[in-house]
Amino acid sequence: MMNANVAKLLNEQINKELYSAYLYLEFANHFDRAGLDGFANWYKIQAREEQDHAMLFYQYLQDNGQPVTLEAIEKPAAAPDCHRKVLLAALKHEELVTSLIHALYKAASDAGDYRTMRFLDWFIEEQGEEEQNANALINKMELFGGDAKGGLYLLNQELAGRSYSAPSR
Repeated sequence: MMNANVAKLLNEQINKELYSAYLYLEFANHFDRAGLDGFANWYKIQAREEQDHAMLFYQYLQDNGQPVTLEAIEKPAAAPDCHRKVLLAALKHEELVTSLIHALYKAASDAGDYRTMRFLDWFIEEQGEEEQNANALINKMELFGGDAKGGLYLLNQELAGRSYSAPSR
């Protein structure tokens, strides 16, 4: 039987993952409005990944005989008006999600829930990758983004080439 607090936190994480998808769609909107379709593509794919993460938590709860409780998803604030600030906000959000996953892991550890700890191992790895990707994008923007005629165009083209692949767990 799963610890009640762990089940509650897993349910809350579904909501947080879906909020993340909403947030990334807001960021995609920002870049679409700016004519940066590659950046918009990047964040649309991020949104799909977050939806998939939510479904992994959803399925894990169901597979372990736990009820899934869906709550309202908070509307994200409007994206910052500066491209660089959007990228920084994405990094800050990924750091928040990492802290949530770590808190979940600690709760599972405290409860002696080794199955959930093992389930969360993938998310811990994933969050490391998400933070690395966000940092790399910020670094590229700082290196090339100020050159709207060359660097920003090339960076936008690079991001347009990103394709979606569902997480493999």
